[in-house]
Amino acid sequence: MNINSPYITYALIALVAILLILAIRLEIRIRRLLRGNNVKDVEGTIVSALNDIEKLTDSKKEIEKEIQAIKTKIRRNIQTAGTIRFNPFGDAGGNQSFASAFLDDHGDGVVLSSLYARDKVSVFAKPIKKLKSDYELSGEEKEAMRISWENRE
Repeated sequence: MNINSPYITYALIALVAILLILAIRLEIRIRRLLRGNNVKDVEGTIVSALNDIEKLTDSKKEIEKEIQAIKTKIRRNIQTAGTIRFNPFGDAGGNQSFASAFLDDHGDGVVLSSLYARDKVSVFAKPIKKLKSDYELSGEEKEAMRISWENRE
């Protein structure tokens, strides 16, 4: 076996070419990592990136707390409404009377009722707590509450 064989030379040239390509790729990746930073060393860049990640993690935790607080507040807001129109008196037509229920996620809210007669309109508001009222509810008001409660998403 001859040490000066052209195969060994070709293999060494190929190996040098592969190593050169790998070195160039590594150099490109390092430059990309250091791009836009005033830091001259890789360690400083990594420390800076870790500090940024820590700040982002803290911000994420704060945002998650705020989202949870907002979700809690939203559950206490009016979520659904249900309305039913009806004619309480035989002589006053047009279904101009109505009962509307406005409820939150806990079944708390208010029922508004309007009774239309020829010479007057009466409006009633009854507070609702956990789908119950301290005041007697009419059938229409109960129906409006049922519609509102079933409209929840």
